[in-house]
Amino acid sequence: MNATYKLLMATTILGLMGTASVAQTFDAAEARVFGNEDRLDDTLDDLDEDIEDDFEVESPTFGNEGRELGFNGSVSARGTATDGNTDVVNIGLGARFGFFDGVNGHEVRLSYAYTEEDGDDLTNNLLAGYDYTRDFSDTFYGYATAVLAYDEFDSFETDAFVGVGVGYRVFDTPDVQWTVQAGPGYRYLETDSGEEIDEAAVLIASNYYNRINEDMFITNDTDVLASDRDTYVTNDFGVTVSMSDALALRTNLFTEYRTDPEPGFDDTDNTLGVSVVYSFN
Repeated sequence: MNATYKLLMATTILGLMGTASVAQTFDAAEARVFGNEDRLDDTLDDLDEDIEDDFEVESPTFGNEGRELGFNGSVSARGTATDGNTDVVNIGLGARFGFFDGVNGHEVRLSYAYTEEDGDDLTNNLLAGYDYTRDFSDTFYGYATAVLAYDEFDSFETDAFVGVGVGYRVFDTPDVQWTVQAGPGYRYLETDSGEEIDEAAVLIASNYYNRINEDMFITNDTDVLASDRDTYVTNDFGVTVSMSDALALRTNLFTEYRTDPEPGFDDTDNTLGVSVVYSFN
C-alpha cells in the first residue's frame, strides 16, 4: 500500500469519524433541546393544574343540596423519578367518589403524597375520608363521617375520627351561605413517640361563603376536633378577585393549630398561598 493511498484512507476515515462525531453532537443537542421543551411543557401543565386547584372553589353546597343523582367521581395519579446528581421520587394520588339517590348522599375522598430524596423520606402522608349525609329539611341535615390523617413527620402520625352529627344552614342564599355542624364520635391518636390514645371526641365545623360582588368572593372553612388529649383546629380563609377580564388573583391562608403538640413541635402552622393569572386571550 503506497503512502498516497494510506494518506487518502486516513483522511477519509478521519472525515467519517468527524462527520459521525458532529452528527452525534447534533443529535445529543437536539435531544436536549426537545427534552427540555417537553420538561417545560410538563412543568407549565403542572403549574396550570395547581393554579386551577387554587381557583377552583366548589359551589357552596352543604349536606345534599345541589347534588346530582347517581354516581360521580374522579381519580388522578402522578409519579416522577429523577436519577443523577440528586435521586428524587415523587408520588401523588387523589380520588373522589360520590353517590346520591335523591335522599342519601355518600362521598369518599383520598389523597396520598410521597417524596423521597437520596433515600430519605421527606413527605409521606395520607388523608382519607367518608361522609354520609341525609337531609331532614331545607335547613337541617344529618351526617356520619370517618376521617383518617397519617403524616410520618407530624407530631401526631395518625389521627382518626369516626362520628355522627347534625348540620344547620344558617344562611342559604346565592350570595351568602353559612353552615355549621357538630356531633360526637370516637378518636384514635398515635404520636411520633409511639403513644396510642383512643377516647371520646367531638367534631365542630363551619363553612362560610360570601360573594361580595360579581368580581370578588371570600370563603372560610373551620374544623375543630377536640378530645381530652388534644384539640386540633384547621382554618382555611381565601379571597378570590377578578380584577379584569384578563387578570385574576386568589389568596388563601391555611392554619393548623394543636393545643398540645408533642415536644419539639410548634403548636401552629401557617401556609400562605397566592396565585395570579393573566390571560392575553
